[in-house]
Amino acid sequence: MRRWLVLSGLAVLLAAPLAAKDAEPKIEVEHLVKAGETLGGIAARTEVPRILIIEANGLKAPFTLRSGQSLIIPRRRSHVVKPGETGFGIALEYGVPWGVIAVANGFDSKAPLRTGQKLAIPTVSKAPAGGPLAAPASESPDPFSAPPQLSWPVQGPIRRSFAPRGKRNYHDGIDITAEEGTAVRASAAGRVIYAEAGPSEYGNTVIIHHGERWTTTYAQLSRITVKHGERVKVGERIGLIGHSGIARGDGLHFEVRHNREALDPEKILPPRLDDQPKSRITP
Repeated sequence: MRRWLVLSGLAVLLAAPLAAKDAEPKIEVEHLVKAGETLGGIAARTEVPRILIIEANGLKAPFTLRSGQSLIIPRRRSHVVKPGETGFGIALEYGVPWGVIAVANGFDSKAPLRTGQKLAIPTVSKAPAGGPLAAPASESPDPFSAPPQLSWPVQGPIRRSFAPRGKRNYHDGIDITAEEGTAVRASAAGRVIYAEAGPSEYGNTVIIHHGERWTTTYAQLSRITVKHGERVKVGERIGLIGHSGIARGDGLHFEVRHNREALDPEKILPPRLDDQPKSRITP
């Protein structure tokens, strides 16, 4: 019963689409600095925190502006915290690292949320190369977008297969058996939008956003080796195999989602090597 309740709670968390709930405010996304303008004045007029403008443009102290300078103005959406919501779910919903949302609202990312709390959700339409707060490339969900080219995050036999929701023992991903301490690799390039302990069923969890509302989830890790907001390359180590959460043994729980809908990873991943073990335990 406890396992069913945990899975049901996470299902609610992950079921909603990765689309913005509120319409984008009609504010400029690029601003040409006029003579006499200050960073504080621009922040006040656009209702965007100074820190977001500073980081989106890579500005350095003392943050002096020059006439004709082009500034990226991060757009914002609003989100009102609902009962039971967590930073984990909100970060997934908007495709923005929770640490970035916390900075935009001026509180510690580990601080508890309050029901009814209003959060500003920042995004940017574009940013300078390497800009620390660049949002995922696409802000509009496309139900027909092709999946990214994925690689296997770790090699090993499949202990448990994917099973779609609606079945009694549904399973949102696949469980791959591997030895504790084995490196877990990013299946595709993207931005880390979650990297910490997740719900008890998942244990230590990393979630990577690959654009066009595609995400991959790596759970039950013994150790996480990436951070919120970090960009990773395909094949880059993001954690180590373990058995955190409610795991049946050492291995990786791996999910592929589009618009938050769980899909069968084996239908998207490339064929397994001929010499890979084929044994598995199906749900």
